[in-house]
Amino acid sequence: MKRINQYKKLFKVEGAINLKELKKTYRNLVKEWHPDKFQDDAKKEEAEIKSTEIIDGYHFLVSIAPETKEANLEAYKKTITEFKVENYHHKSMLLEVTFTDGNTYEYFGVNKILFGKFINAKSINNFGKRNIFNSFIYRKSMKASVTA
Repeated sequence: MKRINQYKKLFKVEGAINLKELKKTYRNLVKEWHPDKFQDDAKKEEAEIKSTEIIDGYHFLVSIAPETKEANLEAYKKTITEFKVENYHHKSMLLEVTFTDGNTYEYFGVNKILFGKFINAKSINNFGKRNIFNSFIYRKSMKASVTA
């Protein structure tokens, strides 16, 4: 949640994310902080760091935007209903879950108590569906691995 709030603040987003507005703000920030605009080495270095943060923030916010989630909803529902949890990792308030189809999703705001219930559940798949997968802000963090 901290990361979401940090990026929303950077892009001055209040409430739901609007992709059109986000893209407009992104372009303006990239122009403002482009490293080639600065001659001073210290300022140029600061601009490189800031532009990297802007790019990361943009891609992150796009990945959790309602429009993006809506466009990928069918594939997400297929993953959480037809495939089993293969692996998981919890750090702070972030739960990362990899499914047997190779897709990995990040769920934001999952506390230690809920994570404990998740890993100790009789069926982590059913517990996840009931209590996590449809209840928390999520984003796809890795594409399914392609085998040749």
